[in-house]
Amino acid sequence: MGGLVGESVKVQYGKASGWWVIGTTVLGSGIAFLDSSVVNVALPTIAKNLHTGIAGLQWTLDGYLLMLGSLILTGGSLGDLFGRRRMFVMGLGIFTVSSFLCGIAPNIATLIIARALQGIGGALLVPQSLAIIGATFEGKDQTKAVAMWSGLAGVTTLFGPALGGWLVSFSWRWIFFINLPLAAIAIALAMTKIPESSDPESGHRLDIPGSIAAAGGLGGLVYMLIEGPGKGFTSPSILSAGIVGGIFLIAFIVIERRSKVPMIPRRIFRSKQFTGANMTTALVYAGLYGVSFLVTLQLQVRLHYSPLESGFATMPITVLLLFLSPYAGRLSMRFGPRLPMTIGPIVIGIGNMMMGGIRPGDHYLSGVLPSMIVFGLGLSLMVAPLTAAMLAAVEKRHMGVGSAINNAVARVGGLLAIALLPALVGVRSGEAPTNGQYGHALLIAAAWALAGGVIAFATIRTAAPPEPTPSPSPATTRTS
Repeated sequence: MGGLVGESVKVQYGKASGWWVIGTTVLGSGIAFLDSSVVNVALPTIAKNLHTGIAGLQWTLDGYLLMLGSLILTGGSLGDLFGRRRMFVMGLGIFTVSSFLCGIAPNIATLIIARALQGIGGALLVPQSLAIIGATFEGKDQTKAVAMWSGLAGVTTLFGPALGGWLVSFSWRWIFFINLPLAAIAIALAMTKIPESSDPESGHRLDIPGSIAAAGGLGGLVYMLIEGPGKGFTSPSILSAGIVGGIFLIAFIVIERRSKVPMIPRRIFRSKQFTGANMTTALVYAGLYGVSFLVTLQLQVRLHYSPLESGFATMPITVLLLFLSPYAGRLSMRFGPRLPMTIGPIVIGIGNMMMGGIRPGDHYLSGVLPSMIVFGLGLSLMVAPLTAAMLAAVEKRHMGVGSAINNAVARVGGLLAIALLPALVGVRSGEAPTNGQYGHALLIAAAWALAGGVIAFATIRTAAPPEPTPSPSPATTRTS
């Protein structure tokens, strides 16, 4: 394929070209999503092998999420500026190299640094996936494509524990090495099956000071939350980290308000629906990441599940998400996203409360499985409508930044939850949560999910995209 084609050239859902785009973007972003969930199930094994406590495990997750959450907006902007396919492929390349470094890490410090490099690759890769979907499909085809992408991407995330458990039975290092062949396939497909797209009005300027301020602010805050329980929140290093993080976050706000080309376009949050969808995302995904972290520890440390057994324990969530997400997308198309986005988080919250009751001696069928089913039903109801509602609230030319904001909100919510939940319930840095601490943490996560449902009810209205703002030159879609 070669030459320039106008924005009117689209791919159709159900046609071969459409399936190639969906499949490739799911594979590419799925590598990043899969990696996150695969790592969870390997954490107790990593702790034993690399001689680290819960703080080291928190950093193993948050080193990745810190870079991903703080740089993903820049990654979205880079895609809008220089081509979404190009950044998609570049992100895959960085992610592959850093995965190899994770796999050969000799100690926890090296692993954390390599995980941070993975986050940089993810920041380039993840926002392009959904932006490519938004740029290459339109109308009802776009809604169907988003629903399919959401369901399949969600399945890659939740399928991770079972795959991770199996890989850990050989070595925890294989959870990283598995990314190498998958990424090679995704890169080859992207170069041949995905049309290039970009935003010609973005001005080819990046908000580098804003990115640095965001990373510094989140880094200081996360350091305080993770290391505070062990060192004491009044120790000089913890107080200094909190103060420095606060200064960086204030600087981020000032930079964004004064910038002529801010990282976050000011008018994008004028949409009540976009704001509400992201608030729901922050609350629900904070609980999702925190619960995934704590449930894995509870099953393996307190109930003595093997990594493989704990991975398979969550498989009902995967099955429900796989089969029910397309139906949730159709429900959203017919009745609007408000209803499933309200009910879904409420059901997730109920599932969290049920998971909080998992205790040593519980049988899987009576003590664990019911909570997984309820949680999976809620997640299946919410994921596709949430993505569709968010995309419907932004103009097509801001798809890259819009999807990046939503991804950043989800990752930052997870980043803070992993650091915050253990601190809120009194878990010390060298210890695993007690049964009581675990139960209290999941009640907090349940409250976050319920709040997300209330916000969705108050703010979500439509799945129809806004009218585009007139512009002097049309957006381009290139194929090569």
